[in-house]
Amino acid sequence: MLELANDRLRVILLPETGGGIARFDWLGSVEAIAVMRPCRSALARDGSCETAANEPIDPNHLACYPLVPWSNRITTGGFTHDGTRIDLPLNRADDAYPIHGTGWQRAWTVERHAPDEAVFTLHDATEGAYDYRARLAYYLEANTLRVELAVTNTGDVALPFGLGLHPFFPRHGSVRLHAPARTVWRNDDRDSLIPVACQAVPPAWDFSFAPILPRGGLNNGFQGWKGAARIRWPLQGLRLNITADVDSYILYVPEGETFFCFEPVDHPVNAVNLPGGPAANGMTVLAPGQALARSFAFRVSEEG
Repeated sequence: MLELANDRLRVILLPETGGGIARFDWLGSVEAIAVMRPCRSALARDGSCETAANEPIDPNHLACYPLVPWSNRITTGGFTHDGTRIDLPLNRADDAYPIHGTGWQRAWTVERHAPDEAVFTLHDATEGAYDYRARLAYYLEANTLRVELAVTNTGDVALPFGLGLHPFFPRHGSVRLHAPARTVWRNDDRDSLIPVACQAVPPAWDFSFAPILPRGGLNNGFQGWKGAARIRWPLQGLRLNITADVDSYILYVPEGETFFCFEPVDHPVNAVNLPGGPAANGMTVLAPGQALARSFAFRVSEEG
């Protein structure tokens, strides 16, 4: 466990669990307020995330984790690139497809740690598929958490890469979301929620005017986003401004849960298998030695 803190924010990081965030709290009020959903596993007194009998922590219990070298699901067990079949193994017992890349399930190495910053690195290779080196950096700057994620292709062939973050946010009170987008992907009728058609955003899913989140069942990819969003928790008098140098996001609002996910990413679900190919759908083809970097910022403030 590593901690970053100043007089306004506190972030607890778990490099060995996907390099992810266990807690992200606002300290500017009388009591600390969780900005991201705290780790769902047991929390020790020091704020770290632990499980009974020292069992591994499920990264999906974290507050946030990185998406590298691709985001969300890939159908058909992989894809074909430049005439070569790239097979990707299943990496989650309850999912029919490979999901979220591999970085979220790996232990990252701590390269640097200070009270207001932490830098992690990872080298990961899947035989016959991705071989990459990633860098994940967290910085506290006054009331802002800045996250930088970069990946370098260390393999022998060019492959499509994509990056993003997977934060979980508390869904208490009448939480509101402002995140204008031009289009949304409609999913198939299976539990896998694979996108099948891109269309204009319908009124019920238009987040241009900060509506209250729908009750549930939403799990779709939005595109034509300008990289700026705002989440408001009116009952807590708190707001979170999110900026990113990507143009897509996944919005997951599960039925009956106390959290939702707003995932800034640079490509839609299953981009490698969509018409036109990965490069036409937001991914970046990296030749050996080439790199891709994305930046994200979460600025917290009190309303009024």
